[in-house]
Amino acid sequence: MKVVAITKVVFTLVGIGLLVGAVFAYRGTTSFLATAQSATGEVIDLLRARSSDSTTYKPMVRFVTASGQPVEFVSSVGANPPSYARGETVEVLYTPEAPQDARIKSFFSLWGVATVLGGMGCVFGAIGGGLWLAGWLGARKRAHLEAVGHPIQARLQGVERNTSVEVNGVHPYRVVSQWLNPETGEVHVFRSENLWYDPTPWLAREHITVLIAPGNPRQYLVDLSFLPKIAH
Repeated sequence: MKVVAITKVVFTLVGIGLLVGAVFAYRGTTSFLATAQSATGEVIDLLRARSSDSTTYKPMVRFVTASGQPVEFVSSVGANPPSYARGETVEVLYTPEAPQDARIKSFFSLWGVATVLGGMGCVFGAIGGGLWLAGWLGARKRAHLEAVGHPIQARLQGVERNTSVEVNGVHPYRVVSQWLNPETGEVHVFRSENLWYDPTPWLAREHITVLIAPGNPRQYLVDLSFLPKIAH
């Protein structure tokens, strides 16, 4: 399905972009810490920052540099409820070249951007990578069974929706068949790969070919080569 192909590309690219951003944020913080000096500051106000669905409070801090220059800055990190109170004393890190870009010495003030970007990048990358891996494993399994699989005729049971998979609110179809193993007397149920259209009109038959791995019917491939290809 075209949507699945687009999804794995988008998630992979977004994941890579977020991880690259996390690396730059990390390097920016380490570079800042390499030349930063420490000072004692005071929270003089809490500034309310509104977004579309939330409100946070960012501390405004005043401190004096080693050269005696008074500086006020607003932390880039906000929280609700506020992480600090007016009049609270905090440790501040700043560089002599740009004291107005000072930061409160706390984990999230220093590493929050890198942590958030890295976490989101891992999630998006894992989803995109998982889709690529699933496609690669599926193609590898198909090629193997097409090469060494033993064809058997399974009795067609019908078509079902695969409710474990959903894309844009749509569940794919699977062709279901079953086969009685004459050697063991066991009934095997075979489910095809996902189809993004209803194949029922093209299933006017009693049996369907299934390729099974030698000695292991649990590894199989339902042959749907007779079905029409979906248009792109």
